[in-house]
Amino acid sequence: MDWGIGLACSLLIAAGAYAKKSLSASGAAAAVIVGTLLYAYGSLAWFGTLIVFFVTSSLLSKWKHKRKAAVESGYAKTGRRDAGQVAANGGIGVLLCIGHSLWPHPLWWAAYLGVMAAVNADTWATEIGGLSRTQPRSIVTGRIVPAGTSGGITSLGLAASLAGGIVIGLAAWLLLMLQPQGAAAEGEWASLGGMVLLAACGGLAGSLIDSWIGAVWQVMYRCPVCGKDIEKDRHCDSQAVRIRGASFMTNDAVNMISSLAAGALCMLLYLLLFALV
Repeated sequence: MDWGIGLACSLLIAAGAYAKKSLSASGAAAAVIVGTLLYAYGSLAWFGTLIVFFVTSSLLSKWKHKRKAAVESGYAKTGRRDAGQVAANGGIGVLLCIGHSLWPHPLWWAAYLGVMAAVNADTWATEIGGLSRTQPRSIVTGRIVPAGTSGGITSLGLAASLAGGIVIGLAAWLLLMLQPQGAAAEGEWASLGGMVLLAACGGLAGSLIDSWIGAVWQVMYRCPVCGKDIEKDRHCDSQAVRIRGASFMTNDAVNMISSLAAGALCMLLYLLLFALV
């Protein structure tokens, strides 16, 4: 029955997202797979936390889209998520969920909380930070950089990333409370304060790690027409020139690495704050 419920819910959400142009065809197919696996191997809490990330991030990507269009023109990915983005944002969560079903332990849930907080925080930082009235500064050098530059951060973006992590913590705790014996199954740490603390730390750290990797290792190109540094290999209808980074270190790869780091951080925080006391 869990497989059927997961498939039905995932199909419904993916179809709606595709109709609203929040998902491409490949993204919708990937979302159905990810959502079904999360519900079948996990529970409402695992599935619902991912949905909270997807819904809030999709709404933010549509918010004041015209105002952010110039900044986002150089991004490798748009607000319409494809299979690569879905896999980068949800693939690790599926593996953690399956691991939890095979060898139940609170560490799996702590890691999942960190992963979801990181991807949500990073998206919130990008979408809300893009509206900042102050110029971003490079996370590496501290110098002012053009809006939309990979690795650029603003105070508004940092606040947004922290808020994005907190929202994941709140949603995860609430969803866990809706399940029979949900909190008891994860241990005493699964309190509102404990989960919000871990999600806030994981979200902010994941967003900062994403920015740092984006500034140092992510592949970047330069448009030969307008001279703009961009994340994609085509701009102004012309082939862009790679100026740094390995071709495999794409935006999706950066997102996956930063979310893995956030998940590891939340596992460590769980051990230090709850398991070893």
